[in-house]
Amino acid sequence: MTKTIGKRTLIFPSRPSVNGFYSVVGEKEAQGPLKDWFDLTIGEGHFGEDSWEKAESKLIETATMGAIEQSKLSLTDINCFFGGDLLNQCISANYALRSLQIPFLGLYGACSTMAESLIAGSVFLDGEFGKNVICSTSSHFCSAERQFRFPLEYGGQRPPTAQWTVTGSGACVLSKTGEGPYITHATIGKVIDAGITDLNNMGAAMAPAACHTLCAFLEDTNTTPQDYDKIFTGDLGSIGKDLLRQLLSDNAITAENLEDCGDLIFDSETQDTHAGGSGCGCSASVLNSYILKQMKQKKLKKILFMATGALMSPTSSLQGESIPAIAHLVQIEI
Repeated sequence: MTKTIGKRTLIFPSRPSVNGFYSVVGEKEAQGPLKDWFDLTIGEGHFGEDSWEKAESKLIETATMGAIEQSKLSLTDINCFFGGDLLNQCISANYALRSLQIPFLGLYGACSTMAESLIAGSVFLDGEFGKNVICSTSSHFCSAERQFRFPLEYGGQRPPTAQWTVTGSGACVLSKTGEGPYITHATIGKVIDAGITDLNNMGAAMAPAACHTLCAFLEDTNTTPQDYDKIFTGDLGSIGKDLLRQLLSDNAITAENLEDCGDLIFDSETQDTHAGGSGCGCSASVLNSYILKQMKQKKLKKILFMATGALMSPTSSLQGESIPAIAHLVQIEI
């Protein structure tokens, strides 16, 4: 039995079910428009730890345990953990899994990691290699700034195109059976390089990849944006979202129902986040709170979740390389 449709889209006949999900965010995120949707807010950036990196690891561990508890399972019921983060060697996830002791497949897709983990987990379950998996990722403003830009003490100025890395994590339990929401389709992205070299303009770098993946999915499934309640991208921010709409318009596609997790999580006017949120934890925390809770409440019945990632490193940027990007898409429905 073939499990593909069109050129690039996967079908999951077993319909892996989201049986539990949980979100943890920082104080700034909990002051934004989605404050009432998150499960847990950490009081300060260190989360009781002695470094920001350890705090980020605790974010992903806390989100994972929250999702498992909500699904009424235990650690021993989980067959595999799919996830990663932005830091070198994915240390946030690695160190979290050191204590959780779940079989672990580390992933890196930059800010697209949440969607990548959902695809990998769905393939694992649909192939009948297990019954329950965790899909998760995280980011932390302070650890990301230290690695990719400048230490906070430097006090560098941020241009209007810059985005604010979200301090947060989201995790969900995917299972062979359950009451949903269900993962039904997925399109794996291709690396697209638009030639952008500005590290403070991630939206411009990632929008072409988002357009490429969404157009491929719509063509493969013979659908239009109007067939879905919402299309959620992450994390293009306000500038990247506008660019994506323009690119879709150039392809004769209108997507009035397009929303972006980076644009939703902050109020850019009152919170001084410029173009919005970014980071692995942005789309992960928004998906595992605002989006999935609305689906549980049947306010949303059929959505596309498309997380985008900028695939550069500090080294490649210092060498003058452009910023390649990728976007992975999953269809979720109740």
